[in-house]
Amino acid sequence: MKRTAIGIVLATAIATFGSANAQEADPEKSILVFKTPWCGCCQVWADKMVEAGYTVETRDMNDLSLIKKQGGVTDELAGCHTSVIGGERKYVLEGHVPIEAVEKLMSEKPDVRGLAVPGMPQGSLGMGFDRNAQYNVYAYSDRSGEQPAVFLRMGQ
Repeated sequence: MKRTAIGIVLATAIATFGSANAQEADPEKSILVFKTPWCGCCQVWADKMVEAGYTVETRDMNDLSLIKKQGGVTDELAGCHTSVIGGERKYVLEGHVPIEAVEKLMSEKPDVRGLAVPGMPQGSLGMGFDRNAQYNVYAYSDRSGEQPAVFLRMGQ
């Protein structure tokens, strides 16, 4: 019951966000961020996305586990916050995904569920940004048996 309810909440939030912003902003540049209220790095990431020209709405939640599950985010891919971007084609952005990866995702529109930056790598966007920080951005799907693949290597 709880799982179904959060699925409905997530779907409604995505639909509402998309329609509410359709007249104001390009849906391909609109991001809905689910984060915990006490996490400052998530807000820094969201603010940097706004500076880069994205429209961002944040939703504070005490527990993101069901949102992550709805987004197909495994424990190995989990980051700090979970976001959704896109118009007709929606993608999940898990954790501190850099702007370069978001732009590549939205221009190429690959057949993936989303992108993930597992954990909270120092130097990633929102974590004391450093262009030389080395970490991987993974693309993942919801197809059974398919493993996440490196989508973009940062700092190399």
